[in-house]
Amino acid sequence: MARTATRSRETKETVINLTLNLDGTGKHQIKTGIGFFDHLLSHLAYQSLIDLAVTAQGDLEVDGHHTVEDLGIVLGEALREALGDKKGIHRYGTAIVPMDEALVLAAVDFSGRGFLQFDLALGEGKVGTFDLELAEEFLAALCRSGITLHLRSLAGKNRHHILEAAFKALGQAIRQAIALDPRREEIPSTKGVLS
Repeated sequence: MARTATRSRETKETVINLTLNLDGTGKHQIKTGIGFFDHLLSHLAYQSLIDLAVTAQGDLEVDGHHTVEDLGIVLGEALREALGDKKGIHRYGTAIVPMDEALVLAAVDFSGRGFLQFDLALGEGKVGTFDLELAEEFLAALCRSGITLHLRSLAGKNRHHILEAAFKALGQAIRQAIALDPRREEIPSTKGVLS
């Protein structure tokens, strides 16, 4: 069965269309109007091997908050739909990724329980036009779909490098977690359900 999803969200603030294929090769076409955010999402897709197509139009004349948060919501919903009942997946994934002086750990669990522990040393400000606080907003919205995520910077000063390492690490962790385990056909929980 194909592990794909197409999701849309339209509000007075944003119009988002997203298609993904969990069993892809990391191909991506991403246009949000926020250059650095597109850059981060491209790393997430490439490292996870998820084919991802995204178009987003948001009220960027206000700021990027609505676009970034709503895209997190839509991506989370699409992941949940494409995973179905989660039979046979590994469920957990971890990665530690370096990016020059930066080092970031990501650990993910497709548990059905949304939780984010966000410990990236970013401070305030922007990278390009991307407000640094929006990284946590995006990931919190993503996790609401039932993902547990711990993200921690272990080293680093350059905020571009820290965020790039974080999204690469998240992609690697997701890749592990959504992979099908040839020795398991059931839902990966002793409870028999992940919701």
